[in-house]
Amino acid sequence: MDILLTYDIADTDGAGASRLKRISDICEKYGQRVQFSVFQCRLSPTRLTRLVGEVEDVIDRKQDRVSIYRFSGDIDKVAIHLGRQQKRNLGQPWMI
Repeated sequence: MDILLTYDIADTDGAGASRLKRISDICEKYGQRVQFSVFQCRLSPTRLTRLVGEVEDVIDRKQDRVSIYRFSGDIDKVAIHLGRQQKRNLGQPWMI
């Protein structure tokens, strides 16, 4: 399934900075960054459950917010992109 994950970490100093880095690292394991705090991911239901669990372990539920939007089909078919293109499409391997 394709998802769009967004996050807003309330405090980017001190403990908030640590949470921000940890959330970013988690999201990079599962998907592709499309904005500073926005990731596209193509996941199995099991990997989505794992992602949610990892995020829940890091955030401060009273201050931070993470939103996950699931798409019933392929995100590329419902998305309209304007301006600068992404470096690679969702699901494409990195060529090193």
